[in-house]
Amino acid sequence: MSDHIIINGIGGFGYHGVFDHERKNGQNFSIDLDIELKNKKAGKSDSIDDAVDYSKVINLAHKILVGEPVNLIERVAELIAKAILAEFPAKSVEVVVHKANAPVGLPVSDIAVRIKRSR
Repeated sequence: MSDHIIINGIGGFGYHGVFDHERKNGQNFSIDLDIELKNKKAGKSDSIDDAVDYSKVINLAHKILVGEPVNLIERVAELIAKAILAEFPAKSVEVVVHKANAPVGLPVSDIAVRIKRSR
């Protein structure tokens, strides 16, 4: 049995993309996270000292999202997953990066990349 922390809709403005106009103008992105970990101790103790601080997870992911531009949202997801696994006691992490205004030639409501990485 595993426990999960799920955080949806971390938003930020970034300059990721392969086209010049994406790098120049930027756009809104959002992230969803599903972090698998052992959370039983925090549930029993009711102490933040035994839990993962959600605000630290959110700030780490947001910093990458709005940080150094990369070409692909696949890379953004990979960077976030790697950072979370390095910083927190997660067994695995699933990262979804949404790029609602991806320049794909036809209207779409959302394009997203989902990855899952484990220790």
